[in-house]
Amino acid sequence: MRIVILSPPGVQSLDIVGPAEVFWEAAQRLGDTDAYDIQIMSTGAASVNGTGKLRFLADRTIFDPDEPIDTLLVAGDPSFQTIDPEVIAWLQRRVPTVRRFGSICTGVFLLAAAGLLDGKNVTTHWECAGKFARDFPAIDLDPDAIYIRDGALITAAGVTSGIDLALSLVEEDHGRDVAMIVARYMVMFMKRPGGQSQFSAHLVGQMSETTLIQKAQEYVLANLGASLAVDDLAQKIGMSKRNFARVFRRELGMTPADFVTAARTDAARRLLEDTAQPLQKIAAMCGFSDVNAMRRAFARTIGVSPNHYRGRFQRSAPAGIERSKYMVYETRQARRQELRL
Repeated sequence: MRIVILSPPGVQSLDIVGPAEVFWEAAQRLGDTDAYDIQIMSTGAASVNGTGKLRFLADRTIFDPDEPIDTLLVAGDPSFQTIDPEVIAWLQRRVPTVRRFGSICTGVFLLAAAGLLDGKNVTTHWECAGKFARDFPAIDLDPDAIYIRDGALITAAGVTSGIDLALSLVEEDHGRDVAMIVARYMVMFMKRPGGQSQFSAHLVGQMSETTLIQKAQEYVLANLGASLAVDDLAQKIGMSKRNFARVFRRELGMTPADFVTAARTDAARRLLEDTAQPLQKIAAMCGFSDVNAMRRAFARTIGVSPNHYRGRFQRSAPAGIERSKYMVYETRQARRQELRL
């Protein structure tokens, strides 16, 4: 499969290197170095200047004779200002000929300008989501997703999310086991589902400028099983309830209750990935009032149930169960769990 990464001048270097490494590693694990043919396509020059003062030698340019492409990905330029009409014309000609296509970060602007996203759901990096919404108001943008798949189109938020995008394509081509082996080799923290927020609770917890708000966030992350109502948190750091809630929302763009739910959901996700603990125990360990409360939190923040999440993202089968039989095992366990509830 030929994977072409269209790379504009000033490209985010990881938008090229991240996906390329995923596809290359997948080919190694498959024992077929030709499983993926990865090419860097420039917009005209023989080389492409990337971020971090890196320079990439292009395999081809958009002015070379057309060759078959299986998957076309458009990388982003963090500081882009203008869109080259030659690039738009090339995209309009080539995208209809490929099996699947997509973008990473601001690459979505090029696809949108080419009229290739009409009626599609897309995402992009949170920092440029506002500009995209203003420039292309008719396109359905989710500014918070890691990546979004819509038919043959897949768009990613940018930077490391390009790795998540590539892993999802490897999974589509060669199955979940190969994708997870690649993720594990690349020492990825987890294979994130596309709909997961670009901000985890731990990341949001680093964004506050007020020491007292940081203290409240640290307390939440360290005491998920405790009572974490707004009154309790405000009292813990010596602020009035009203002022605490106001300052918290102003600095983080979310309420204290939303932050607590996100933190508990993050913790539950890790337990679902790494353990075979029953749902009731995970809910209790993470501070949810019951399993139904955990289900509602998952539905609201991730869009899937805890059982569905575990079935898709648990890292390994319980001891003594062959990997080939694991999905059957997990389905049965989930069904028994639901019947008990």
